[in-house]
Amino acid sequence: MRLSTGTPGDMKQAHRGSPVTSHGITAWVLAAVPFLLLVYFGALSSSVVAGRTVVGRFEWAPGFGLALGFRLDSLSLLFALLVSGIGSLVLVYASDYLRGHPHLPRFYAFLLLFMVSMLGLVLSDNIILLFIFWELTSVSSYLLIGFEHRREEARKAALQSLLVTGFGGLSLLSGLLLMVRAVGSFEISELLARPELIQNHAVYPAVVILVLLGAFTKSAQFPFHFWLPNAMETPAPVSAYLHSATMVKAGIYLLARLHPALGGTEMWVVAIVGVGAATMLTGAFLAYLEADLKRILAYSTVSALGFLTLLAGLGSELAIGAMMVHLVAHALYKGALFLVAGAVAHAVGTRQIERLGGLRRVMPVTASAGTLAALSMAGIPPLLGFYSKELIYEAAWHGSFHHVLVTVACLGASILLVSVALTAGVRPFVGKPPETAIPPHEGSWRLWLGPVILAGLGLAFGLVPASVEPLLRGAVSSITGSTPHAPLKFFHGLGPALLLGILTIAGGLVAFRIRAGLGSRVGKISFPGWGPSHWYDWTLQGVNRLALFQTRILQSGYLRYYLLTIITTTVVLAGYTMWRLRVLPHFAGLSDIRMHEAVLAAVILAATAAAVRSESRLAAVAALGIVGLGVALIFALFGAPDLAMTQFLVETLTVILLVLVLYRLPRFSRLVGQAERIRDLIVAGGAGAVMTLLILAAQSVQLERSVSRYFIENSLPHAFGRNVVNVILVDFRGLDTLGEITVLATAGIGVYAILKLRPSSVRTK
Repeated sequence: MRLSTGTPGDMKQAHRGSPVTSHGITAWVLAAVPFLLLVYFGALSSSVVAGRTVVGRFEWAPGFGLALGFRLDSLSLLFALLVSGIGSLVLVYASDYLRGHPHLPRFYAFLLLFMVSMLGLVLSDNIILLFIFWELTSVSSYLLIGFEHRREEARKAALQSLLVTGFGGLSLLSGLLLMVRAVGSFEISELLARPELIQNHAVYPAVVILVLLGAFTKSAQFPFHFWLPNAMETPAPVSAYLHSATMVKAGIYLLARLHPALGGTEMWVVAIVGVGAATMLTGAFLAYLEADLKRILAYSTVSALGFLTLLAGLGSELAIGAMMVHLVAHALYKGALFLVAGAVAHAVGTRQIERLGGLRRVMPVTASAGTLAALSMAGIPPLLGFYSKELIYEAAWHGSFHHVLVTVACLGASILLVSVALTAGVRPFVGKPPETAIPPHEGSWRLWLGPVILAGLGLAFGLVPASVEPLLRGAVSSITGSTPHAPLKFFHGLGPALLLGILTIAGGLVAFRIRAGLGSRVGKISFPGWGPSHWYDWTLQGVNRLALFQTRILQSGYLRYYLLTIITTTVVLAGYTMWRLRVLPHFAGLSDIRMHEAVLAAVILAATAAAVRSESRLAAVAALGIVGLGVALIFALFGAPDLAMTQFLVETLTVILLVLVLYRLPRFSRLVGQAERIRDLIVAGGAGAVMTLLILAAQSVQLERSVSRYFIENSLPHAFGRNVVNVILVDFRGLDTLGEITVLATAGIGVYAILKLRPSSVRTK
């Protein structure tokens, strides 16, 4: 028996079934798509880094000034390279990791949908287009997190991520539209070129709050960080791709992209630096206390996102440079570590760190990649992680916003992350081998190819920083709007940054020894009853209770209450709008009413009152027939003989049918009390009054001297028809005619369904 259980995505996927060769071929074909995109973006990199911006524009809705605008500069190029490069490696990894899974084709579709969404997000130059891709990343990540949909934990985690990021998405949309209102353009490039219009506008505080809510929820910033560790119910390839290198970086991309338009103000700096510092400390502390391998990496990702957010808030050229270096370093080492964690769980059958050890002998390649990635995460030279850590300290120390406090916060989080790196990337491969029913083994080359490449790139970029430095400088220039005054230095020599780095390593080793001494007690430390995760649960429970409460009221099961609610709501909204807009009818034409018209109106009103007051069904039907015939006479008096004839026929047929049906019903009985009848009278009277006022108000608006002359004059030139009646029905009253056809079709379908649902015994008689 295995020592621990975990998600099916992490436990021996290869044993689900026999290898399917077609799936392996499919994986290679699909992996070639992002790889070719990587080659394409790589071919453009030299010109883009040199300052050229590749722009594509396709008309979308010209009447609204909307176009599908795409823009490739150094910042979007950096993200596009990460998305396409890591995506191709993850597809190869998943072909073996999920081998034999019955829903593997579905996984490929979801992953490619997410990849397209993320690429569209970073390449969009239109506010609406950016938001569409932003929401598509949430939807596709929901599908990927809930990939093992038969498990309740996976479904709950997927729903949680969708609700949290969906709330942020709605906030982001509001903020983006306010930006459009301030500038008057949907193009992101124009918004960035005119920051003074936004920052001097009255909506600027609301824009900052709403945009930051969108970025913070997507990038798992405190207090929205809880959804990311819970999303570890997903298979390892998804964790490596979405939650280390791509999706969670969408919020960071948004902060970087909008920095020229929104950044630099006190509100922006205080909000982002404060939230970033809280997130990096919270994530590092929770990662230090965690015992599940993937959740350790998830919380450390939260901390790393806090670092990136903090640097975005500091906003100096040095801080933005550190942000870009740490972005790349984190994507490389964390992507590798997530893939290594999946390979370990795949081979051993557990993710509990206390039950892992000694795997270096049986998994030498995976161990090498994991150790190399962990050393980069710990900030050991000459790996890229060392340079990113040094740049962070340099930016914090020389920052203008509480530099001592910010530096101390970075130091504390970094010390804990050194311990976390050693725990997640080194500890599983040293010490005593675990006791498992399945002997540990090295995975196929498809399982270690991705970790080896990612960890190797972290080493290569550290040894030869000039290979990546131009791209990073270009990204910094895209954010700050100016070319960096000096080359992006990866090493600042002897100074505070180096001393803080040394202190970080020493403190991290001490923290690692303390954590090892806690043994199995690690992971059992919890904070029940409070925290953002509990706030989410309380909010969700409250929403569900509210939904049940309003459902009991609105969904009572009685048609009369539904009609009462609809009519009352319509009367209140329409009446209030008419009163607020002063839409009142003119009664100047009442003097033109002739005697026979007044008598006819009085007869209709009297028949209506009789139908309502009558306690005999037949008398009520007869009174309604008088109402209908009175309306037919109105049609005849005002020059609509065709409508009058139709009304006569319909009323006659209706009265006959009602009499035949009502004749067989039981005696009339009053089903409601006096209070309910008075209530219904008030509601019905209000509805009639509002509709009467609307009709009279519409009558007072005279667009044409003669409607018939308008139809005659415009039938041929505008509707291209010589038959005026047909043109009126099809063109001028097209929606009205469509409604009538829809009603008839619906009625016909209903009659057909009733006939088909007759019992078979009735049909045969």
